[in-house]
Amino acid sequence: MSSSITSYLPFGGAELSLRKKFRLFFTVGIIVLLLGGAKAVVHYFGFEFLDLNGLVTSGIGGAIFIIGFLLSSILKDYKEAEQIPTALRTAIEAVDGDLECFARSNERFNLREARQILIEVIAKLREGLGRAYHHKNISPALDELGKLTPVLGRLEGMGMAANFVVRLRTNQDAIRRVLLRIYTIQRVEFVPSVHVLVQTLVFSIIVLLLLLKTEGDPAAAMLFGFITYMFVYVLYLIRLLEQPFTKGRGSVDDVSFFLLDELEEQLRRSLDPAVGRPRLQAIEGV
Repeated sequence: MSSSITSYLPFGGAELSLRKKFRLFFTVGIIVLLLGGAKAVVHYFGFEFLDLNGLVTSGIGGAIFIIGFLLSSILKDYKEAEQIPTALRTAIEAVDGDLECFARSNERFNLREARQILIEVIAKLREGLGRAYHHKNISPALDELGKLTPVLGRLEGMGMAANFVVRLRTNQDAIRRVLLRIYTIQRVEFVPSVHVLVQTLVFSIIVLLLLLKTEGDPAAAMLFGFITYMFVYVLYLIRLLEQPFTKGRGSVDDVSFFLLDELEEQLRRSLDPAVGRPRLQAIEGV
């Protein structure tokens, strides 16, 4: 068997490399090591003056509660974002399927033009969510989708039933709604004041830990590393989850577009005359 032993380890799917999966872990680990060095310097020069008491532990517990509350709301939005590619593919396939059926009985209709528009919508969306456009340029995809409007406007004059035209326009509106939802998620920072609160809390807790009196033993160092790792990691995680559609960043936390990638590949293959003709013949034989 050629499968690697790492495929049996609980590190996620085989398609995720360990380097990508633990990228955030190593990034935060470097920051924790730097903070550990700063703590060692503070301890060496005797700058620690805060005694451990109930107020310190209560403050850390309160900070964990507030951060957990914010993280739960962000995860809810992230789960909604994960369903967006499914809704987008469903609407695009519905438009393509209806237009393909109409093209069987009406040779005047240019199915290739409509499919090229749908392909460009997906391509422009992926490009606009890339690093070059700061992961938030959805306007080109919306403009491309607008080119489908005159195409649908000619269908009733070519003989398509009015209820099918309404269905196509409804699916076009569904695609536009999904694109605008992505645009909103990528641009809007939900409750900015709460994020300022979390950032100041993390900064205050780290400063408090740096100035807290410790014995300088390995146990104290491990405890400092654990607490700072938890707070810094959550701070980075919130920033990542706020923009779930970030292509080209090299993160495994962005929403996967594999459904749209597969659909784009299918549509591009259908533009090939050698592939599109058998498909139409198969539909006509049903």
